[in-house]
Amino acid sequence: MLDKIGIAKRIAKEVRDGYYVNLGIGIPTLVANYVDQNISVEFQSENGVLGMGAFPFEGEEDADIINAGKQTITTLPGASFFDSVTSFSMIRGQHVDLTILGAMEVSEGGDIANWKIPGKMVKGMGGAMDLVASAENIIVAMMHTNRTGASKLLKKCSLPLTGVGCVKKIVTNLAVIEVTNKGFKLLERAPGVSVQQIINATEGTLIVDEDIPEMII
Repeated sequence: MLDKIGIAKRIAKEVRDGYYVNLGIGIPTLVANYVDQNISVEFQSENGVLGMGAFPFEGEEDADIINAGKQTITTLPGASFFDSVTSFSMIRGQHVDLTILGAMEVSEGGDIANWKIPGKMVKGMGGAMDLVASAENIIVAMMHTNRTGASKLLKKCSLPLTGVGCVKKIVTNLAVIEVTNKGFKLLERAPGVSVQQIINATEGTLIVDEDIPEMII
């Protein structure tokens, strides 16, 4: 079973040379720390940063350099800063190759709910709606179940949706799963996790075609 860092490390393997990548808040922000150092990747944040690096070490933070989640970040040589209009033009113009988001729920049809729990105060959707509407390659980083043990990979989302039919792949603490037109397809299982455990933790339709390999982190 993976922890948050393990999820980030596995997703980092999906990042390709030359990609422009947007990282959502939470687990996705950790991905930048584990991308192969031999490839060139530009991380973008919708508050107007292109060229983000890894998180700063304690004591080296600059409070004026933050991502969209208001976390302090580092920047790589050649990084640029611009207004939100330019940033969202980049997103809406489909100039981002990969978007990595957290989620509270994902449906077997690829719907994502990641911004609101009814009855709880939220600041707003932020840039998530634009990201899911414009991106063609969305990977979700999330825990497979919630704190009570209930599945977060569902037949149909119960929470307000952020986007419809947009998620391509999900990496959880238990598995790597592809979203297909027939439901969730199990691709890999986390170290020490059995296929049956994944089946038990998934409410939505789960396709298991063959022997499922253990993921390599």
